[in-house]
Amino acid sequence: MMARPTPLITSATLAITRVTLAITRVTLAITRVTLAITRVTLAIALLLATAGAGWPQAAVPPPSLGIQEPDVQPAVPPPGGPAPSAPAREENPGLINEIGKLFDKLPPLKSPQETIEDFNSRAREAAKGASDSLSNLARPSSMVSGRAICPVAANGSPDCKLGADRLCQSKGYKEGKSLITDAAQSCSAKVLIPGRARKLDDCRTDNYVTSALCQ
Repeated sequence: MMARPTPLITSATLAITRVTLAITRVTLAITRVTLAITRVTLAIALLLATAGAGWPQAAVPPPSLGIQEPDVQPAVPPPGGPAPSAPAREENPGLINEIGKLFDKLPPLKSPQETIEDFNSRAREAAKGASDSLSNLARPSSMVSGRAICPVAANGSPDCKLGADRLCQSKGYKEGKSLITDAAQSCSAKVLIPGRARKLDDCRTDNYVTSALCQ
């Protein structure tokens, strides 16, 4: 017959599993940041290549075939008139706009320092949980008997953890875990009235903790 694992050993195993999951999540976050940076780099390289291929090339004048065209003298502005303005330089904002839109669509990325701090915070929380579980494992436990009611929780179910804590505190311990519970029906004195029809709210079922493992 195989021995069943105690609740404290199971708690320590769960704590170690949480530490492993926290480290795995941080590793996945770093991998996602690296992939996002790689995608941005590839997108910029693709936009640069596309923009370079689409820029117009300077037209090469055809050969003159020995015929010289007359020299055209630049027009001289009349004295006292405004100087001619230089032709407006064509701009190509398409590439810059496309890169800006690409960065706007990207999710906010954490810096390496923020990623390390997040990893350290998760590791500290997981280590604290493991330490608490190991402390509870090393702390001697005692099984006590008694009778403590399980209060009704907000969702309507009995809270036997609180009942176990109250039973253990009545024996001088700090907290406990319920081992054996019992249920009993409690009815009001109205059910003793002769000839009265019983209603649904005349009786209720109360749950009790009769045995708990205390620490």
